[in-house]
Amino acid sequence: MDKWATAAVTAPKKPGPQMKQLGKRVWAYRAFYLMLLPGILYYILFRYLPMYGVIIAFKDYSILDGMLHSKWADPWYKYFEQFFHSPYFSQLLVNTFLISFYKLIFGIVPPILMALLLNECRHKWFKSIVQTLTYMPHFLSWVIIYGILLALLSQSSGLFNRWLEDLGFSSIPFLTSPDHFRAILVGSEIWKDLGWGAIIYLAAMTGIDPTLYEAARVDGSGRFRMIWHITLPGIRNVIVLLFILKLGQIMDAGFDQIYILYNIQVYAVADILDTWVFRTGLQQLNFSLGAAVGLFKSLIGLVLVLGSNQLAKKWGEGIW
Repeated sequence: MDKWATAAVTAPKKPGPQMKQLGKRVWAYRAFYLMLLPGILYYILFRYLPMYGVIIAFKDYSILDGMLHSKWADPWYKYFEQFFHSPYFSQLLVNTFLISFYKLIFGIVPPILMALLLNECRHKWFKSIVQTLTYMPHFLSWVIIYGILLALLSQSSGLFNRWLEDLGFSSIPFLTSPDHFRAILVGSEIWKDLGWGAIIYLAAMTGIDPTLYEAARVDGSGRFRMIWHITLPGIRNVIVLLFILKLGQIMDAGFDQIYILYNIQVYAVADILDTWVFRTGLQQLNFSLGAAVGLFKSLIGLVLVLGSNQLAKKWGEGIW
């Protein structure tokens, strides 16, 4: 009896009806899962596996010894303390938050407005031209955009300053003045991503039931009233989703843009965490410090995403 009881306990259990049903469902949609596979592999290889490198933030990392054989930092928070006690910590944090906040607040409305204007356009040829011209800058690198800004805003030879001098005014150092540099950063990013962001909202507008507009016309509603009561509520969940995702990236003020555009004259208002880490952590080979700052940024981003999602749930628009 004992042998039969042991065999009954150790015998593999047959898959239940729920597992069979799940297997049938996966097999039925195997084509979709196959298309999803490259994206899953991308996140596994380039997002999750590199998380192992976080241990560098808690070690006295040496290139010769490698991650595994490098000695642990003493104390374990050595590089976090070094960053927090840095004389540049408050300035870097303020610059990062302010630049990201300006981009978030001033950058959320223009794509929505552009999408609304394109959606209301009744001439398809004109709509296609405007849409193409507005999303083309998204594919330009910041090096090219810097060349455009230099041709327009340079104090010595920029087109705008030439016009100001012709009108009798003095030239303005747009690219080297702390008073104007943040506005240049925010404005250039809005211009670059205006059309690309509008595509997302246009796609959301196509999912709105057209019978709602027909019913509104019967009731005598005008275009502005339909936009306010039908179009905007119809894309509200997309607006909240993009807002939460951008809020989670508020510590990434745009390294590529700032590193190419800034100079030593505007460090006080433009130097952010990423540019400081590049100079101090990478150029000086202090990888542990760079990893500590990166982990600090990620934790703040995680807290902001979770907090904003909880706040959005109160309006029934949370991501999860």
